[in-house]
Amino acid sequence: MLRSLRSRLILASVLWTAGLLALMHMLSLMVMHIVPVIRKSQAVWPVLGGLILMVAGLFGLRQGLMPFRRLRERLMAVRMGDDRRVEGVYPSEVQPLIDDLNALLEERQKAVKRAIATAGDLAHCLKTPLALLAQEADRAASEGNPELAENIGQQVDRMSRQVTYHLARARAASGVASAVPCPVAPSTEALIRTVLKLYAGRELEISPDVAGDLCARVQRQDLDEMLGNLLDNACKWAKSKIVLKASRSGSVIVFTVDDDGPGLDRALQSAVLERGVRIDESAPGSGLGLAIVRDLAELYGGSVSLDDSALGGLQARLLLPAA
Repeated sequence: MLRSLRSRLILASVLWTAGLLALMHMLSLMVMHIVPVIRKSQAVWPVLGGLILMVAGLFGLRQGLMPFRRLRERLMAVRMGDDRRVEGVYPSEVQPLIDDLNALLEERQKAVKRAIATAGDLAHCLKTPLALLAQEADRAASEGNPELAENIGQQVDRMSRQVTYHLARARAASGVASAVPCPVAPSTEALIRTVLKLYAGRELEISPDVAGDLCARVQRQDLDEMLGNLLDNACKWAKSKIVLKASRSGSVIVFTVDDDGPGLDRALQSAVLERGVRIDESAPGSGLGLAIVRDLAELYGGSVSLDDSALGGLQARLLLPAA
């Protein structure tokens, strides 16, 4: 069995050329009117032999290019997170490239792990100072200085959300290549229970419409982060009703979160997806929730957009790759 791509292509070219020469020779004899003196049965064999050689040449060429088709499939598997290496045996001219590519992928995985560990260490170091500042805010409030307490609390909340934001991005960047199929229904059910507890005083109704067999190709933590932010935003503005739907459309999962709130002007629907942008300063938050959703979705090859809802409020539309 030939392992060299060069040898395969040379052999295929030789077979094709030999077959072509045999046919051309036969055609030249016919043009020169020599064929009539040869029995017809004898003229068939050179033509048949030439055709066989040409077919063998085409087959050899196809076999020579087959490793590149397998390489494309393996690269797609790596991209989709099914594999972490390019597996398989390839021609001797291509194998060094595959080995270097696998080494590069391994170095990338190690670098991402180091970056995630560093980000985690940084977040852990910031938790203690933030907790101390929160205690100072509580003490200021108890000592009759509510304005100072409120200012400190706002800054602590903003810093905490910044830490969450950057950790989510770092985690997603490392998880894209290793994302496994994540069932959608368990995630949505848990999130709905959580937000209903958080907004228990609002008496909100959240209606889910999620097929039980849906699976997205994202990390479970990141799916919870994205849907949780969309549901939290809807709960802040809804009057009484929220509808969460999820369905598959081709290779993507389409999530929609509708609310019956006041809605948002079309000119502002793209602006609020930017980091730190808040339309209503009276509402709690730091303007990072929708930006986190956008950034995480784009890291997974998805997207998020806002539109008017049939319920009268706002509709958030999230697209994520299906498993």
